[in-house]
Amino acid sequence: MQTHSLRRDLSSRQMRLMALGSAIGVGLFLGSATVIKLAGPSILLGYLIGGVVAYFVLSALGEMAVYKPVAGSFAAYAHEYLGPFMGYVVGWGYWIYWGVIAVIEVTAVGIYMGLWFPDTPQWIWALAAILAMGSINFISVKLFGEFEYWFALIKVATIIGMIAIGLMAIFFGYSHQGIPAGIHHLWDHGGFFPNGFSGFLLAMPLMLFAYLGVEMIGLSAGEASNPNKTIPDAIHSLSWRILIFYVGALFIILSVAPWDRVDQFGSPFVALFDQVGMRQAAGFMNFVVITAALSSCNAGIFSGGRLLYNLSIQSQAPKSLARLSSHGVPYLAILSIVVFASVGVCINYFIPKQAFDYLAYAITLIGLLIWFVILYTHVQFRKKIGNEGLRNLAYRSKLWPYSSWIAATMLSVVMVMLVLTKEAIYPLVILAILFIICISSYFFIYQKNEQLK
Repeated sequence: MQTHSLRRDLSSRQMRLMALGSAIGVGLFLGSATVIKLAGPSILLGYLIGGVVAYFVLSALGEMAVYKPVAGSFAAYAHEYLGPFMGYVVGWGYWIYWGVIAVIEVTAVGIYMGLWFPDTPQWIWALAAILAMGSINFISVKLFGEFEYWFALIKVATIIGMIAIGLMAIFFGYSHQGIPAGIHHLWDHGGFFPNGFSGFLLAMPLMLFAYLGVEMIGLSAGEASNPNKTIPDAIHSLSWRILIFYVGALFIILSVAPWDRVDQFGSPFVALFDQVGMRQAAGFMNFVVITAALSSCNAGIFSGGRLLYNLSIQSQAPKSLARLSSHGVPYLAILSIVVFASVGVCINYFIPKQAFDYLAYAITLIGLLIWFVILYTHVQFRKKIGNEGLRNLAYRSKLWPYSSWIAATMLSVVMVMLVLTKEAIYPLVILAILFIICISSYFFIYQKNEQLK
């Protein structure tokens, strides 16, 4: 009989950086170039709206996670408050989501390693990154937390340094031209909405894509050293950090570099360094983007493993996947997500140029659906615990129920725009097939097994 259990080894220091690090990935460093091309300077408004939506969703999840901190988070909550069918579909759907996230992040690793090693196939770097991050997750949750902490610190330090350089360029003329840049680039090249409001709406799915993953804080609740303190701290710190690291950083970039020139450099951050005469910093930014991608891949493997562990405990996955190592790591569940992601790397072999875009649209749709389920589960959670439970909540969702209505409305608008996007057709068809398989497996496998008990 197994005597091991998950370890509550994630400290408040690690949880704070994980909350921020999970929101700063290739969606900002790489994906924001595509968004700027579509929306121009109005990207600032879009990221601000996206940040508010992400905060409202995370606040709803945080209320449930503090009340009942468990591994598996909202998959477990969906099972308890919405029923076994929703728990099953959400759990497996979210497991696919984190597997795809791991693949898209290592796809970015392959793309950027290609700048240094152009003769090495992209898929080799992607596969190597999956295996390396998987190895970290096999050892202990404390090691995972430490790696995430330092990965996040690299990203945060880089953005702070970039903001400082940008401010000097704006106010003091720190550039190869020696003239203060000011902020006139925000409206000089076609206005704040250079491609109209339609361009802004078309960019919204990719803006929200940048924030997907912040909900992993709920997944780590079962291993937080003090959930009542660490989870609210992580959520509260996320709001002002989003303002600085998304809106603030892009405000600086678009003030210094004209928006219609940013896509020439691949990453907006490289564009800023070029504008101030520091083109040699491109190599350093390459390193930062790679660490950002590895960080998100690391988080994807962690989250996918904990989800599968919880599904196993709920008898919605093979019982063997609940086995823990002596360090409290669900090693078979982690192995499963590593294998799934390794198979997914094949897309880098067949269509390396389209791999990133296809994967981005795929996980955006799953992520938005998951956020919807979190909001709905939170409503049912409040109904079930009743007035007495509400009075005893250690953490409350902010501005509820208005926050949930605002978030749900924005998610609906973005999902409509996503479905109407031509590039999203193939990813959506593949995801529809996967979900049909998932739903069918519930009725033909799980439900049948339940009836035999």
